[in-house]
Amino acid sequence: MRLGFTYDLRSDYLAEGYGMEETAEFDSAATIDAIAAALASCGHDVDRIGNVRSLTRRLVAGDRWELVFNIAEGMYGLVREAQVPALLDAYDIPYTFSDPLVVALTQHKGMTKRVLRDCGLPTAPFAVVGELSDIAKVDLPFPLFAKPIAEGSGKGINPASRVRNRRELDGICRTLLARFRQPVLIETYLPGREFTVGIVGTGGEASTVGVLEVILNDKAEPGVYSYLNKEEYDTRVIYTLAFDGEAKAAGEIGLAAWRALGCRDGGRVDLRSDAQGRPHVLEINPLAGLSPTKSDLPIAALQAGWTYEQLIGRIVESARARVGALAAAGAASAAE
Repeated sequence: MRLGFTYDLRSDYLAEGYGMEETAEFDSAATIDAIAAALASCGHDVDRIGNVRSLTRRLVAGDRWELVFNIAEGMYGLVREAQVPALLDAYDIPYTFSDPLVVALTQHKGMTKRVLRDCGLPTAPFAVVGELSDIAKVDLPFPLFAKPIAEGSGKGINPASRVRNRRELDGICRTLLARFRQPVLIETYLPGREFTVGIVGTGGEASTVGVLEVILNDKAEPGVYSYLNKEEYDTRVIYTLAFDGEAKAAGEIGLAAWRALGCRDGGRVDLRSDAQGRPHVLEINPLAGLSPTKSDLPIAALQAGWTYEQLIGRIVESARARVGALAAAGAASAAE
């Protein structure tokens, strides 16, 4: 199969003058090479396209692909992860991972939590601070946790994200509003274990790869899976598959959330437990990182006994299966 490959290369944006934290969600050349090699090992002809601007130029020039393997995160806007899927939809080109509706929804953590809550899935009580006047309206018991509403890879998260009183809440909200120019999500702080559930597949065919527990060691910034902890994961974080009852519950909730929101092909659901050991959904990652050495989904797959090539292959096969099923349904409808 001729596969297009869309992605954001971190070094491209660093060369344009963007900073390390601004580009934290983008991929290294090593990751792009690893994915391309894995796709090629599955028998596919890989055409490296690059970011949304490169994709736009290629589409205008008339280039087309049987399927696009899309991991482009986008740089601008609250729904930047939806840009490439929306563009591919406009040209009727199938692609891996979730559609624009899902990636736009899940990028906005506040909207995601509203949908999860309506679906009856556990997520911590929360408030959204969109402007300074909203800070006084937050009516939740301390301690609380504050983070940008539409960022990933721990951006904007550090020990100050855990707030213990009104003064700290005011300070962190002012900092995040000014720094990221987007609303701030305020949640009840969950003091328990942290899990990430790796998932492959779509709908009823989706299944968990494994439930990975995230354990901060004594060198880590305490109490938070922060930007710095993620960047220096090899010296600050221990990842291990968990199989006990609490982890099993996290896996079941994660898979239910994945299906409820209509996520496709592969990704992660992040959860953290309350003081009673009950897992709550933190966020959903339908466009999860795929670095073979530092990203949670490949780490979970590796610990579960998968090769990296098997993980990438399963993602592509999930996309091919649903695209084929959709085409078959369309043909059947046309024949009636």
